[in-house]
Amino acid sequence: MMKEKGVSGLGALLFSGTAFAQVGDMPGGPRVNQLNLTRGVTQVSSDIMDLHWLLLVICVVIFIGVFGVMLYSVVMHRKSKGAVAAKFHENVGVEIAWTVIHFLIIIAMAIPATRTVVAMKDTTSSDLTIMATGYQWMWGYEYLNGPAEGLKFLARLSTPREQIEGRAEKTDTYLMETDNHLVVPVNKKVRVVLTANDVIHSWMVPDFGVKQDAMPGVLRDTWFRAEKTGIYRGQCAELCGKDHAFMPIVVEVMEQPAYEQWAAEQMQARQAAADDPTKTYELDELMTRGEKVYAATCIACHQANGQGMPPTFPPLVGAEATVLA
Repeated sequence: MMKEKGVSGLGALLFSGTAFAQVGDMPGGPRVNQLNLTRGVTQVSSDIMDLHWLLLVICVVIFIGVFGVMLYSVVMHRKSKGAVAAKFHENVGVEIAWTVIHFLIIIAMAIPATRTVVAMKDTTSSDLTIMATGYQWMWGYEYLNGPAEGLKFLARLSTPREQIEGRAEKTDTYLMETDNHLVVPVNKKVRVVLTANDVIHSWMVPDFGVKQDAMPGVLRDTWFRAEKTGIYRGQCAELCGKDHAFMPIVVEVMEQPAYEQWAAEQMQARQAAADDPTKTYELDELMTRGEKVYAATCIACHQANGQGMPPTFPPLVGAEATVLA
């Protein structure tokens, strides 16, 4: 029996290793075996990376120096070797040198850190302003100026339920793809104004060097200027409930002409899709619209089969109450 368990465990380990080997770098997201920060595609993210390495090198040098001297003293000045401790009460030269060295080290760390933090907080003179609102568990975006001014949409996780439930093979963008992308032009300063509808969320895109909390009833802002086109991914970085892990951020950076074309297409589609308040819908049309609303806003809590998660989210199957979504 123990032998069978050992073989089964070895098989599971080999299978997990094979599955891990099949995972590729996520386009615009984390890389396989990535342990460090990313250089990113903005000046701020590059500055953060440089600051990270500067502070790391300084700390390592101090660690090696201090503990090296301590280890040398412990080994070479033992009582068994006849070492006799020196007796003195003060040494002005050593005290001054020790103070000056520490001061210079702190200044060497503080100047680039302050410069980077100030740059991160400077949201003035933006080319494009977007409102981002955190919901449980999705992001809402509204373009406040530019060619897409007035455009609003929600960005929800689009990973199929089959992958989440382990009934289908996971892709390289597992849990990091949305049905709608936030689209911005390249080499333009984009200001993102953040708030939340329910609990505290956090808008984070590592390749932009951006992480800013979104809080209910409060407006906060951040900014980025992407220097390369492409798709970049992030996540909500503040624990916000049971589906916190299902709240990705996908930003698509385009050349200016492509961005303007996208904006024009979105505005046309928005106008074409506008509801006619005088229209009378047939039952089939209402069923289709209701299915879309349920899949977008209700399925996370009330489940695909309508059984819910009692008692917090009661089942809808067999319920006689009318539900407004």
